[in-house]
Amino acid sequence: MARPSVTLPQGTVVGVQLEDKFPQPVDAFLGIPYARPPVGDLRFRPAEKLPESKETIDASKYGPAAPGKALLPGGPKLEQSEDCLSVNIFRPSKSNTSKKLPTAIYVHGGAYNRGSAAMHKTASMVAWSEEPFVAVSFGYRLGSLGFLPSSVSKKEGLLNLGLRDQVFLFQWVQENVAQFGGDPNNVTLFGLSAGAHSIGHHLLNYDGHKAPLFHRVIIESGSPTSRAVRPYNAAVHEEQFRDFLKEVGCPSTLSESEIFPFLRSLPSKIITDAQTTVFDKYNPSLRWAFQPVIDGDIIPRKPLDTWAQGLWHKVPIMTGFNSNEGTMYVDKSMSDPAQFRAFWHELLPQLAEEDLDTIDRLYSDPSTDPSSPYVETREGHGLGPQYKRIEAAYGHYAYVAPARQTAHFASSAPEAPTVYLYHWALPRTVVGRANHGDNMYYETFNDEVTGISESQKELSGTLHAYLTSFITKGDPNAISGRYGTRPEWKPYNPKSPGVLVFGEDNEELIGGKVGPPAKFVPDDWATEETKFWWSKVPISQLA
Repeated sequence: MARPSVTLPQGTVVGVQLEDKFPQPVDAFLGIPYARPPVGDLRFRPAEKLPESKETIDASKYGPAAPGKALLPGGPKLEQSEDCLSVNIFRPSKSNTSKKLPTAIYVHGGAYNRGSAAMHKTASMVAWSEEPFVAVSFGYRLGSLGFLPSSVSKKEGLLNLGLRDQVFLFQWVQENVAQFGGDPNNVTLFGLSAGAHSIGHHLLNYDGHKAPLFHRVIIESGSPTSRAVRPYNAAVHEEQFRDFLKEVGCPSTLSESEIFPFLRSLPSKIITDAQTTVFDKYNPSLRWAFQPVIDGDIIPRKPLDTWAQGLWHKVPIMTGFNSNEGTMYVDKSMSDPAQFRAFWHELLPQLAEEDLDTIDRLYSDPSTDPSSPYVETREGHGLGPQYKRIEAAYGHYAYVAPARQTAHFASSAPEAPTVYLYHWALPRTVVGRANHGDNMYYETFNDEVTGISESQKELSGTLHAYLTSFITKGDPNAISGRYGTRPEWKPYNPKSPGVLVFGEDNEELIGGKVGPPAKFVPDDWATEETKFWWSKVPISQLA
């Protein structure tokens, strides 16, 4: 069988056809360079266009992942290299290329320090879609190579390089996706975690003049107000920058203008080892190094101010959260109430004592309140008596409340776009339950999930149908899907909010009952907790 090919300004791209267990074959063009390799003198610089070429590009396998922490599970094992700016295109093999198809761009997550596009089984998502579309995934710079905030970085114009890579890719799609059968005028961004945070920042990057490079967004377990989004010169970022320079052996005698030339001269391993060491130093407190920052450009101002000023792209939004967003991040052995309070004091030192008292009250201490919903009952898993409590509180602060804040702000604005809110509640494991990122495995309708049981297949098919309907039609209810009638997913109304809940009554994977895949219900999630965390967003945006 002939391999599919496409001609681009940078050469002839020869892909592969994927059959797998798909109902239709998928053309895949993998590892296509979309920018010059950011190596050597191009390290720590904005992405640059590739020169025109007539060479043949072998697009039969994924390109390298960006250097970072150990790759997250899922997808093929990839080498890591600074030469990581590559893009992957997936399209139904039998699609009629005379009619341009809706295009979806997947932005991968991984805390801006790990992960790759290959984690997401995008080909399966395309193959099983009732309506055809073209999907795009890509790599962008992570860790210090993509996010090294400091006053020195600002002077050099090198802040948020990873987000700039994403914008560069969006522009590449505008210029090139039609050659693959995609419609550049019908683009959906979708992504999880750091990918979702990124999409939130692109959503808010609006100056009143420029048109967006996308037309709708799916923001999964993320938000432009999630966690901390500080100015580039925040004390913690300057401290992390100094730690990084120390780890790479940067001489203290160098002038500021000599720092980045020195960093460009180093072997890649020195850079990547240093960024791992610095990330690990701050990881226990969850004050992560190498994150996006307010730079006056890609993130023009405090995200909360941008929402308030209405300076964001009014495009349809699908967003949501998982029940147990904090399980993979917090200390599973936490046992002392003092540790719970100390965690918040270290993470957000601007919290006043009365704020800490409020958190203590909102998340009642199971060691003194036997009626607390955070009493730990999962014996034999080595969980500390404060774990359930800290998991809930951190998950609400970092992900749940911010996702609901996006829905609230967007739907409350003049000329508000249509907004849809979801809640992923399926417990996959006894400890993790509905863990951060679990829905990624279900949205692609891949055989690792659909082969578990009929109920898991139905749940996956239901989620997949809503998302692909939104991507192809702009409405999650427009296509029927493979499992008959789905609950109507009503737009979010801030006066009487509703939420589509997935898998809440299905505990099959932890030895319990089987329930329906989805239901639409009033959104009555912990109103007092939500309002408290919303009120504390400003301190997460301080220097």
